[in-house]
Amino acid sequence: MLNIKKKDKVVVLSGKDKGKQGEVLNVSSDKTRVIVAKVNFVKRHTRPTQQDPGGIHEKEAALHISKLMLVCPKCQKPTRPKFDSLSDGKKIRVCRSCGEMIV
Repeated sequence: MLNIKKKDKVVVLSGKDKGKQGEVLNVSSDKTRVIVAKVNFVKRHTRPTQQDPGGIHEKEAALHISKLMLVCPKCQKPTRPKFDSLSDGKKIRVCRSCGEMIV
């Protein structure tokens, strides 16, 4: 089970965007890279097409999952979640500092 999923709030631990927070937009299929909203902007030079005028566009690039830490929705602190199981056997993530379940 992954500690970071789509629509989680995360904080960047290292790199040029250290300390910035954002929402996870996409987790790549190989499970090692993540795209976070408004973090790690790069410039892409695109050619004009019939629909797009082209030019220099900025967009978010992928970050390695090890550079991110989950932010607890209740206590708003970065946390490394622990995993517990419910009575029906379903695994859940739990904040280590406040004990709240992370959905």
